[in-house]
Amino acid sequence: MSQNLSRSRSRRIRQFLAPGFLLLGLGSSGTLLAQNGSSAAPSDKYLARAKHILTETPLIDGHNDLPWRIREDSIARGNVDAYDLRKHTPGHTDLDRLKAGMIGAQFWSVYTPGEWRDSGYARVQLEQIDIAHRIIAKYPDRLALALTANDIRREYKEGKLASLLGLEGGHAIENSLGALRAYYDLGVRYMTLTHNVTLDWADAALDSAKHNGLTPFGDSVVREMNRLGMMVDLSHVSPGTMSDALNDTQAPVIFSHSGARALVDVPRNVPDSILRRVSVNGGIVMVPFVTGFVSPAVMLYDESTRPVITDLEKKYGKDTAAITRELKQWRVSHPEPRATLAQVADQIDYVRKVAGVDHVGIGGDFDGITEVVQGLEDVSKYPALFAELARRGWSDADLKKLAGENLLRVFGAVEAVSKRLQSNRRTAELPRTR
Repeated sequence: MSQNLSRSRSRRIRQFLAPGFLLLGLGSSGTLLAQNGSSAAPSDKYLARAKHILTETPLIDGHNDLPWRIREDSIARGNVDAYDLRKHTPGHTDLDRLKAGMIGAQFWSVYTPGEWRDSGYARVQLEQIDIAHRIIAKYPDRLALALTANDIRREYKEGKLASLLGLEGGHAIENSLGALRAYYDLGVRYMTLTHNVTLDWADAALDSAKHNGLTPFGDSVVREMNRLGMMVDLSHVSPGTMSDALNDTQAPVIFSHSGARALVDVPRNVPDSILRRVSVNGGIVMVPFVTGFVSPAVMLYDESTRPVITDLEKKYGKDTAAITRELKQWRVSHPEPRATLAQVADQIDYVRKVAGVDHVGIGGDFDGITEVVQGLEDVSKYPALFAELARRGWSDADLKKLAGENLLRVFGAVEAVSKRLQSNRRTAELPRTR
């Protein structure tokens, strides 16, 4: 999605934009690019090796927005039965493609927009959690709710996709630790401290920094997440919030879908200084497939597009048809570059270089993006990424860490910290609700 637009508004705008093409050339890794911008297909031996690895280790993806995709779908409108995952869906995710992608565990994002309150964030948040639970319940032969690291291991061995919930945006707790605890009881196992909007207690990456990080209440949110056993997700937050959370936490943190800022300088990516601290903390950065986060050319294109969109909105107001018409005309002479699988691999390599191989994972953000990386068009394509990394010299052991072992280690450490904290704190000493 465009880095400074809300998810829903970005979808409305970018759906009008037709894809462009890359010329033949060399990717940053030296890989020959085809006309469509994807890396040359990996040889069979690397793809076979990648698939073998994924039969031995669960591939755990940190972020998929299927529940919101179902809510926004023009036909389903939140009706899980109407969005049949046993068929090829209009989005990026369905059961056959999940199987082809060899995904062993998925964090389903239970996202709510921070830009609008409707009748209250919590109501929409509960609806999204309900959609996620109904998705899992509808396909008991293929999906199973997972609440612990051991649940992931068990369901993987039984051939089911372990399904976990990640709450994207701390605005959903409405400044209430009681709400946070209720979400945990409903199965939420990570919370992204902010989405795109700065909160009363935490600064967001794409909004103004009002607090220089976390407020004292924000500190208590992190500490209570530690006590509960809920992973602290620092995607979407400002560097100041990242730093404060790393100061507060007693458990490893995650970035469920963020790249490296040194390669693509957007606020949603992680600075090197924080990557180094993640290594010390024991956490994990899960690299996304968001085109503007992994491709410098797409990032520059997005920057050039924003003033065009702003001018059209000023000119036409709510006349979507007129905006659509002129955007299409503008795109004829301004074709969009395409992000490539090789650039995603570059991001993974860079996080490994700075933070270490024990601190990198994958958080695709499928069904939360409108433009896709060439070679990673949907959830069926993960083996191709592992084949590319194998071609680059990654060992089997390191590919297993990337796939899921790193996240399992982090999750297990979060659970261990929770157990220790709960054994040392009486119920009467719980933090205040607000």
